[in-house]
Amino acid sequence: QVQLVESGGGLVQAGGSLRLSCAASGLPFSRCTMGWFRQSPGKEREFVATISWIGGSTRYTDSVKGRFTISRDDAKNTVYLEMNNLKPGDTGVYYCAARYRGDSGFVQDYDDWGQGTQVTVSS
Repeated sequence: QVQLVESGGGLVQAGGSLRLSCAASGLPFSRCTMGWFRQSPGKEREFVATISWIGGSTRYTDSVKGRFTISRDDAKNTVYLEMNNLKPGDTGVYYCAARYRGDSGFVQDYDDWGQGTQVTVSS
């Protein structure tokens, strides 16, 4: 049974930092592309960042480039999202997702999802 468990969310002031973690089990983690997505109230779930299992290449949505960093530790079956200089627009539920193929930024291309962790950035 696949499980993706996110942690590290919380309430932070604008300009602050948070580090999200996603612990995975029940899947071939080292051969999965891992992604972070977020969803704000009334909005669709959107792509934030992805890291490929092939060479660890990364990709980010434009609004977080230079502020967020995605990384993975295959020995721990964990993917991280380091978020710096947070802005109120970053508020939302952050989801971890796994894809058993190459890189993609599309929600529908991911096979398994975590339950999400809330990030709230106050102004």
